[in-house]
Amino acid sequence: MRVANLDGRLALITGDGAAVDVADASGGLFGPDPMSAFGDWARFAAWATARGPDDAGAGDDAAGADDAGAGDVVTGRHEHRAPVDPARLGPPIPRPAQIFAIGVNYREHADEAGYPPDSMPVTFTKFASSLTGPDATVDLPEGHVDWEVELVVVIGTGGHHIRRDDAWDHVAGLTVGQDLSERVAQLEGTKPQFSLAKSHPGFSPTGPWIVTLDEIDDPSDLAISCAVDGDTMQDSRTSRMIYDIPELIARLSAVVTLLPGDLIFTGTPSGIGNRRTPPRFLRSGETLTSAIESVGTLTTRFR
Repeated sequence: MRVANLDGRLALITGDGAAVDVADASGGLFGPDPMSAFGDWARFAAWATARGPDDAGAGDDAAGADDAGAGDVVTGRHEHRAPVDPARLGPPIPRPAQIFAIGVNYREHADEAGYPPDSMPVTFTKFASSLTGPDATVDLPEGHVDWEVELVVVIGTGGHHIRRDDAWDHVAGLTVGQDLSERVAQLEGTKPQFSLAKSHPGFSPTGPWIVTLDEIDDPSDLAISCAVDGDTMQDSRTSRMIYDIPELIARLSAVVTLLPGDLIFTGTPSGIGNRRTPPRFLRSGETLTSAIESVGTLTTRFR
């Protein structure tokens, strides 16, 4: 299934790209807040799977729905009968308790950044105020803003000391992310500021939705890419991670307790702007398109 934040409400996206409002379809079993799915992810997933996203909107209050346009409200029920406009989608997880981000987790990126083969992945945080949706306009701060397309893991069931062999059981699904980075503050001086430099407003686009693992043939090997105004900047596969998703979950949970709804940005492949010759950074008026196979696409404009 695909779980989305549509106009600030929890929604399921159907096979034809339309949306079902979860609070209405469940008769109030789950609330409208996109975070409500993570109060009991196992229960929510079981309900959504049993109903099926194409059935979930067919409640008893559907009378008159055929006369409604997409997005109209009919007798209290939020009807989204046409394909969803990406501009109406917010970050699938708008208020995660924790956002973890992993650096130098692709061999070719470690090479271009000058890290030795046995280097551990860098772990830092991004702040939730930097989250934005899959169709966003971001204001460029002073400095040099760079792109980093990343596969983002959404935790469904939390835990401490999660075994590698059990790690996938704790994953709600996957989404696309951009770890936008202001490189001057990040790398200046002897005390770099990873978390602050990567947490300006809009610096964590995510979406367009959460895709559960049952919809992905091989979640460990997905094409990942991004382009600026149509020119490809990054193009790789997630199977090239140094530490794969189960290993990241095991290592993180060995230290911290992972919580339902937490996000893990799993690292970026080679092709970032500050390692190009000459360096290349994002400019006002440009559009960044980020895509991951079987998951979706982000479109981010800059001004």
